[in-house]
Formats: sequence, C-alpha cells, structure tokens
Amino acid sequence: MMKRNIFQKQEDPEIVKPFENASESRVEETNVSHLGQSSEGGLTDVINLVNINQVYSEHTPPNVVFKDFNLDIKDVKDKGQFITLMGKSGCGKSTLLRYISGLQEPTSGDVYIYGKKRTSKDRIPMVFQQYTSFEWKTVLQNVALPLILKGIAKDEANDRAMEMIKVVGLNGHENKWAKYPILSGGQLQRVAIARNLVVNPQILLMDEPFGALDTITRKQIQLFLRSIFENAKVDPTVIFVTHSESEAVFLSSDIYILDSGPATVRHYFKIELPEVRDESVRYSNEFTEYVNKLGVLLEDLKNERK
Repeated sequence: MMKRNIFQKQEDPEIVKPFENASESRVEETNVSHLGQSSEGGLTDVINLVNINQVYSEHTPPNVVFKDFNLDIKDVKDKGQFITLMGKSGCGKSTLLRYISGLQEPTSGDVYIYGKKRTSKDRIPMVFQQYTSFEWKTVLQNVALPLILKGIAKDEANDRAMEMIKVVGLNGHENKWAKYPILSGGQLQRVAIARNLVVNPQILLMDEPFGALDTITRKQIQLFLRSIFENAKVDPTVIFVTHSESEAVFLSSDIYILDSGPATVRHYFKIELPEVRDESVRYSNEFTEYVNKLGVLLEDLKNERK
C-alpha cells in the first residue's frame, strides 16, 4: 500500500451542518475491523483512538478521564484539515494530544496512526503553550536540531533550517539566542513551529500555543499559522487545543467539543468559512455567528452538573 499523507481526513455523508441540531451532533464510532484498511475513496483514517481508558487510581475515588473513548479523524483526499479540540479544563483535550504524540500512554486502549498501531518509536511533533526553545542555542541551532538528531549532516541541516526560518518570518534573527527578551513571545513560538515543521511532519499537534501572547500578537500569529497551513506542500493535519472561541473559528476546518467526567465528544461541526482566510473573515456575519454559537455551547457545558 502506497503511503499517503497522514494530514488528511475523509468525506462523511452524514456530517453535521454548522450548528444544525448541534445538541444532537454526533461522531461516527470507530470500527476496529476497518483499521488499516481502505475506506471510502481508498483512504485510510489519519488517527483512530480505540477504546481509550484513562484512570488515575491514586485519587479517591479514582479519577476516570476516559472510559471506552473512541474517535476517528478521517482522511480527505488531497486536502489538509485543521482540527480544534475544545471543552472545559480537565476534560482531557491535552491528554489526547499526548496520546497521539507518544508522550503518554493511556491506561488501556490503542492509538492508530494511518491505520498502524502507534509504537514507542513513533513521535509526532507538538507545540506547547510554554516556550520550549533551548535558550543556550541560537534560532538556527534550535531549528536545525531535529534534523541533526536524525543524522543529517550539519551543513545540510543548517540549509534546510534556514529555509524554514524564512518561511516563518524569522530571517535576520537566525543568529540570536532563542530566549526572551532577545526574541518576543510571538517570535519564540515561531521558532517552536519552525523546529517542528522542519522535519516535514504530516501531523502537527498544538496545545494552546498562543495562550501567553497578547491580543495583537495572537491575531498576527493566527494569520501566520493559517498561511502556513494553506500553502503547505503536503496535506497537513493540525490538531489544535484552545479555549478561545474566535481563535477556534478562525483557524479550524473542524471543531470537536468534549464533555467530561468521563470525556465524550458532545458536539462536532464543520466551519464553513473560506479555505483561504485573511483578517476580513473576522468581520463577516458567518464568523460572528460561529463564535456566538460556540460560546453558548461551551457555557452550557460548563454549567451542567454530572
């Protein structure tokens, strides 16, 4: 079977229209027998989370975060996707990213990447809210590091790192130390994004990466991230966690809202905005409607008691 980009999902004829019967929106459950096989259009799912359980037994009573949790991220031919996970704090959004990245194992259950069970050798890049650059290295050294760790010669690694530094708009800063205040918060997050993109990943995980940025910088880097996504040479799948309704709507093609105690996918819908987005999108009626509806759904979820 020819390897495809993992950065994709699949058309679903039963997909929920934006906010139509939102309280009854649903996600198709994983069919384990189909894992690793071609589905509609001959495409294999990007990610399958299968019968995931996460129990922290050191708590009294035990804290059950996930119980028999299933989620499929489908493949769409020749098209990337930007998926956002939302929900109140503690519902397991960041934990799901950690499962996919390989940073954490669930208590039980399996994670499949492009139809193959993830192993301890698999690592998927992840950008965190905290600045994760090595302060004692320059921007160039930070971005080149993943290539050097893969055994690529230093000169080639630096050349490829410089190409990525230009892509993220840090040309001229490559010889600066990657730390604050030499670089701003937004620039440091660009370093982190460049370091993760330089190895040409098909999946990129982002855990509230802009939470510490001021409003203006946050909007600027949202535009930057959309431009990277829209102009990617591969069909990228970005899985993103945020608490900001406007950020989720601007960036996303798909949004999943998680309930908690234990976690379930409570709402799922597509964002039907232009695929190429600029600042003008934020002033459209459609954008405002999405943001307001998201706010209502999240507020209702927060006020529920289990």
